[in-house]
Amino acid sequence: MKLWLAATLVALTSSVMAQPITQTGEPIPSIPYESVPNLLKLPPDMYLGEAAGVAVNSKGHIFVFSRGGSSPGPAYGNTAAQILEFGPDGTFIREIGKNLYAWSFAHTVRIDKDDNIWATDKGSDMIIKFDPEGRVLMVFGRKQEASDEPTPWDRKKVYPHENGRFRQPTDVTWDPAGNIYISDGYVNARVAKLDKDGNWIKSWGEKGKGPGQFDLVHSIAADAQGNIYVADRNNRRIQVFDGEGTLKREIKIDVPFDQNARTAIGNKPDLTTYLQTGGSMTPGAPWALCITPPPNQVLYSSDSYPGRIYKLSLDGKVLGVLGESGKQLKQFGWIHELACPSENEIYTAEILNWRVQKLILHPEQQKAQAK
Repeated sequence: MKLWLAATLVALTSSVMAQPITQTGEPIPSIPYESVPNLLKLPPDMYLGEAAGVAVNSKGHIFVFSRGGSSPGPAYGNTAAQILEFGPDGTFIREIGKNLYAWSFAHTVRIDKDDNIWATDKGSDMIIKFDPEGRVLMVFGRKQEASDEPTPWDRKKVYPHENGRFRQPTDVTWDPAGNIYISDGYVNARVAKLDKDGNWIKSWGEKGKGPGQFDLVHSIAADAQGNIYVADRNNRRIQVFDGEGTLKREIKIDVPFDQNARTAIGNKPDLTTYLQTGGSMTPGAPWALCITPPPNQVLYSSDSYPGRIYKLSLDGKVLGVLGESGKQLKQFGWIHELACPSENEIYTAEILNWRVQKLILHPEQQKAQAK
């Protein structure tokens, strides 16, 4: 009898742990999903480095911004930046921007509504807009001059902001009018706004933990109403602004996790006070954001520990969670960028695993499990 009772308690405990619950006691569904095996078909003599960015255009082509060396770099040795294009079935098509002057250290790649390709290079402090054929249309920012023996920016130092110049920018997005928003980034702790022709309009933000302040602006996305979602990674929050920089709300992802969850690399972070102090390696800290197309938009966000993807409504309600750290399919090693061309199709660019995964979500199975 005692053995039966013990087994029952273990089963019940496992069932409860399998379904995360918010701090308000609301259950969060685990989203069933699969990962497409052998997604990208690289030529025999080509390899991905750290997959920093991934994007998908209107034809289903996959663009990967890889920290792989393609040429001698003008900044800090060999470049760590290659944009590679693949067909919808993963067949390699071409490399875009080989030997580009801006290439130094890849951060993100995005595709706009006209299938233009935008690359944000953290190492050169530049953002490049290519047309769909891969020719440069616009250049934002300017890298430090090789003749001045440039050194990396000191992230602990506060530099005066300059219009049109960036310091380790991280990402780019657009509102429905075509205005451009650049997250700037590791050093400047601000969001820059430019018009569709590339003219500087304004910027907002500064280093700090208060409303409208930032501590590592790592990812940025916009919804169909022109609201701007900013991943304030070290502050462990997503801040939502209107197009003029007025703060509308703050989103914090507070979903309990397995206290024994493995890290993707390194020691387990000290989580004693993480809800108050934040930190890049803490649960819910947003590394990557993407918003699905209208009319029914949802927000996806990823963290590095415990290595999960969160599905949220645009007002910040957590609708589901999936994933864990690891090296196998359906596991993640520091998701650095997300692309979500539809609600149930997500692409992950992973720093540690040197790969892109295509995830297919199965909400119909989630509903079946809930019955």
